[in-house]
Amino acid sequence: MSILVVGSVALDTVKTPFGEVDDALGGAAVYFSAAASFFSPVNLVGVVGNDFDVSQLDFLKSRHVDLRGLETREGQTFRWGGVYLDDLNTRETTFTHLNVFEQFQPKIHDEYKDSETIFLANIAPELQLDVLRQVNSPKLVALDTMNYWIDGSLPALKELLKQVHVLIINDSEAKQLSGKTNLVSAARVIQTMGPKVLIIKKGEHGALMISEDFSFFSVPAFPLKSICDPTGAGDTFAGGFVGYLAQAGDFSDKHFRQALVCGSTMASFCCEKFSLDRLVDLSQQEIQDRYRAFWEMTTFDPELRGL
Repeated sequence: MSILVVGSVALDTVKTPFGEVDDALGGAAVYFSAAASFFSPVNLVGVVGNDFDVSQLDFLKSRHVDLRGLETREGQTFRWGGVYLDDLNTRETTFTHLNVFEQFQPKIHDEYKDSETIFLANIAPELQLDVLRQVNSPKLVALDTMNYWIDGSLPALKELLKQVHVLIINDSEAKQLSGKTNLVSAARVIQTMGPKVLIIKKGEHGALMISEDFSFFSVPAFPLKSICDPTGAGDTFAGGFVGYLAQAGDFSDKHFRQALVCGSTMASFCCEKFSLDRLVDLSQQEIQDRYRAFWEMTTFDPELRGL
């Protein structure tokens, strides 16, 4: 089952306590595609400037990522810069230059309109709504958004949420969107807005899924010996999560739970090197081994003795 992803392709300048990179490949659509492509074919829609070296994306082509939806326009590619503090949980944005991305108007090719699975990466809700108007009856729509849109485009976001099956946000955004300080109460409010499955990313503390029947499933973050750069981990998580569901072609609770572990597995690899370097040289066997390690790490005997 092919996936349509619409989002940013960027060049990132990142500094962490472990080093720094300038104009490194980044962007939500790229991180998502790099992860999802291990599970299912991906159709990418985005925009770059004529300064962008498209050969950087050759590794995606080799993994059945269709780049016909990537526009090249006169001007500079979207650039973002950030500095992470020592704990890597706090990030300061040093600059954001939207460049050609500021005028981005997604155009969905006819070949993509029947995509059964769609991931709307973090762009304006009005643009995400326009994408859904251009496609034909997808079976699964997953959405990412952020506090900026919750603050500034709430009416459009609420209209969009009515058409979304899965919402992927972090805990502070869930509280902001719902107006509740308790995550359980926040989830109940958000589900009334449309999404029946809510994924709450909790950074180094893993991820929490609240299903349509209001059951809970939680996965910890994988304990890494070294973390180099967490940029793109959230989009990589989404790629593993949505990619697995598209591959399975089954949206039962069992597969949603497996997808959550796949998302956490892919996000853990992303953090091990700068930019997409770890996802470029990643192997299927490494993914399988770490998925298995998640299972071993979280399995226990439910029998209690002595009580």
